[in-house]
Amino acid sequence: MMWVMDICRWIVQVVLRPEQTKGFVLLKKRWVVERTFGWLMHCRRLVRDYEKLPQTSEAFIYLAMIRILIRRQA
Repeated sequence: MMWVMDICRWIVQVVLRPEQTKGFVLLKKRWVVERTFGWLMHCRRLVRDYEKLPQTSEAFIYLAMIRILIRRQA
């Protein structure tokens, strides 16, 4: 997490579920990440780790998000 703060200048905050609760608990901001992962899993190439280089996987994630955003604009 420190490299994100050093390189990207982002503040990373881990959201954990309270220990005393049982069952489903809505966690702050976590649904945004889960929703985005759900959108990305519609792309067949991203469902499995086919790529040898992480840069290639990153490029396909960018392409998938561009495709998602363009389709929402239309």
